[in-house]
Amino acid sequence: MVAALTVVAPPATAQPSWEMGTPKLPTPWTHLVSPDNALPEYPRPQLTRKDWQNLNGVWEFAGAKAGEAPPFGKTLGERILVPYPAESALSGIERHEDYMWYRRTVSVPADWQVGSRNRLKLNFGAVDYLASVYVNGKKVAEHKGGYGAFSADITDALKPGAQQEIVVGVEDRADKTWQPVGKQRIVPDRGIFYEGASGIWQTVWMEPVAAAHVENLGMVPDIDTNTLGLTVQTSGDASKLTAEVIVRDGGAVVSRKRSPAGGEIKVDVPQAKLWSPDNPFLYDLDVVLRDASDRPVDRVSSYFGMREIGKVEGADGKLRMTLNGKILFQMSTLDQGYWPDGIYTAPTDAALAFDLEQHKELGFNTVRKHIKTEPDRWYYHADRLGLLVWQDMPAMRTGGRPPVDAQQQFETELHEIVEEKKNWTSVIGWVPFNEGWGEWNREATGRIADEVKAQDPARLVNAHSGVNCCDSLGDSGKGDVLDWHAYVGPGTPVPDENRASMDGEHGGFGLEIDGHMWFGEGHAYEMTPDQATLTRRYVENQTDVLKAAQRCGIGGAIYTQITDVEHEVNGFFTYDRQVKKMDFAQVKAINEQIIRESDGSGTGAPDPGPGTPGTDGVHAYKFDEGTGTTAADAVGDADATLTGAEWAPGVQGNAVSFNGNGFADTGSALVNSASSYSASAWVKLDVADGAFQTVVSQDTGSNSAFFLQYSGQDQRWAMSFVGLRALSPEKPEVGRWYHLTGVRDAKAGTVSLYVDGKKVAAQSACLAPESAGPTVIGRGQYGGNQVDFLRGDVDDVRLFDRALTDQEIASLATRP
Repeated sequence: MVAALTVVAPPATAQPSWEMGTPKLPTPWTHLVSPDNALPEYPRPQLTRKDWQNLNGVWEFAGAKAGEAPPFGKTLGERILVPYPAESALSGIERHEDYMWYRRTVSVPADWQVGSRNRLKLNFGAVDYLASVYVNGKKVAEHKGGYGAFSADITDALKPGAQQEIVVGVEDRADKTWQPVGKQRIVPDRGIFYEGASGIWQTVWMEPVAAAHVENLGMVPDIDTNTLGLTVQTSGDASKLTAEVIVRDGGAVVSRKRSPAGGEIKVDVPQAKLWSPDNPFLYDLDVVLRDASDRPVDRVSSYFGMREIGKVEGADGKLRMTLNGKILFQMSTLDQGYWPDGIYTAPTDAALAFDLEQHKELGFNTVRKHIKTEPDRWYYHADRLGLLVWQDMPAMRTGGRPPVDAQQQFETELHEIVEEKKNWTSVIGWVPFNEGWGEWNREATGRIADEVKAQDPARLVNAHSGVNCCDSLGDSGKGDVLDWHAYVGPGTPVPDENRASMDGEHGGFGLEIDGHMWFGEGHAYEMTPDQATLTRRYVENQTDVLKAAQRCGIGGAIYTQITDVEHEVNGFFTYDRQVKKMDFAQVKAINEQIIRESDGSGTGAPDPGPGTPGTDGVHAYKFDEGTGTTAADAVGDADATLTGAEWAPGVQGNAVSFNGNGFADTGSALVNSASSYSASAWVKLDVADGAFQTVVSQDTGSNSAFFLQYSGQDQRWAMSFVGLRALSPEKPEVGRWYHLTGVRDAKAGTVSLYVDGKKVAAQSACLAPESAGPTVIGRGQYGGNQVDFLRGDVDDVRLFDRALTDQEIASLATRP
């Protein structure tokens, strides 16, 4: 007998479902994220409408290849939670794709009357980088740029029926190209470059609008006339439209006006309440758009603050930045806007607001949004909390100079960002370039600064943050602000005739917190062992900021940074926002003191006095012994001990020769490095390559107070402080004797370099490092280590307790 066979049909293939990845470091908000709760808030606070539908949530997802046909009508194999970047744990994908597809279906509410009375707009907060949008197989939009918002009228692509298919194709090759990426890298470097953030990373939503509707509002407050300059940008023929404008203070109407929709409308704001960090007052604004028959066709709500940003000369004669006509020191952090769970996208709106709220708790009044942008709600939170915002342009990648097409695209995206964000009350300035990253031409940098100023005259322009640093091509002289970076700093640029000045980055003190680090360990510009030391070093550093504000005239300072980011552990909070790393009460106290006491009255530099006359110096080393391990001080009593040195012929008599591992230690601090001094020497190099070589320096225990040196990075002679170099114009020749003099003039606030008796460079340096360590010949000190050993010969080293004159230096450089 043959047994009967029972055939069991295989189960239907289950549809893939979304699952959150496992963040390396969960934040306090990670567990609140779900498909039904993915950033549900209205995403555009300055242009709100009653009817809208949030399209955040689970979308279909698939990696793709270049040139691949859109997957219309096809179910994709993975699920992603929008609007979290594909690389993030919150997205559920947790990987980078150069090319990718998103797909979902939507239904349009019948009561929106789309097609009969209204149009339908599909809005994207931001998609990184090149986005192509299709509705029911029809291409409705293409947008290039990872930081700008864009919209599409999709009415004509709709089809009968309940479901409409949306497909979004994205290309994001990040730092493989010259596209603006900020600090994103496909391969993070365990340094200052981080995880990428590809695809849809801000809210997607749709809304019904009339054929004639408000596209945008332009708002420029004028506190002198108590008016708001309002521009109502509309679709359709503005000449046939009228705008009714209502300004409210809470529930009370303070102003109402009707005007043609075209052109600027001067809206009265009587007895205006001014917006400031201490009183961030915001007016509500309603705009009703009416057609030729006075029928309302669109109604939007918004808000604005009455405030003015400017510059004024302080009582000390130095130009400073103002808010509402009064000098206000801008005490800021560097805010990079990264999250361990969402990377570019905060997990929730409460998380988005958290970092800004903590700025206020810490006594800051300003935020530098560092080479990244944020969703509109971030700027709304800054507006309501009362924080000034410097907005950076996201940089192109580092390394090399961009080609012409990339330059043009960078400028296009910069102007798009300015146009989109120039209504925020909190945004007071623009930063096109940072440390020369992606910069291609100093003159172009100046031109771009001028063009941004012309685009938005109501705000300041910082043409180049960190113009003294790194890949910078030098100071264009343009913009409203001169900005230096110095770690640990602070930077001390002195205002010039047309520009205020600020420290654009400083600090960066680090502390590792076990269990709260992205890589399990981290780095900073200066590491500390515990919270007490970290707090102490912060207060000490900020005390230097106060001194720089009073003596040098800096009008703002930006501390690195509000939170740890990946390998950087120099935040007030750990990367996961779980641990406070400093004593916040002490931080707030010193920050508020700086703001309170940096009012432009200044204290000026102390008079260093005349010093010792003559050109013999207060200490001098002729090196004429020709033997032994001691070089006599010909003027004072600080004989130098020679280590790893050999005797050699000098400019006159003998000299000492070093071969990259020796030095002469005087055993004493021979100059007051906080005051005026000069150091001179004859020097001859054996090698002039990419390594630094120091002729004369003075130890501090950390970094030399000054370096009279050969700068290997620049391959020039230099008189340097950490983060500052006065450089010779030409590379020195190997085997030739040069006479070098470095001069620190405390009264003038400068550091200068003379080569062969002629001044070749000078830098503003109103403050100088203090030191009690020994003056050393033949090496420097950096990070507490002995570095930059000389490979060459030295003769006739002299130290002076004053700034020498040009004539005196010229006489010293005359060969015997």
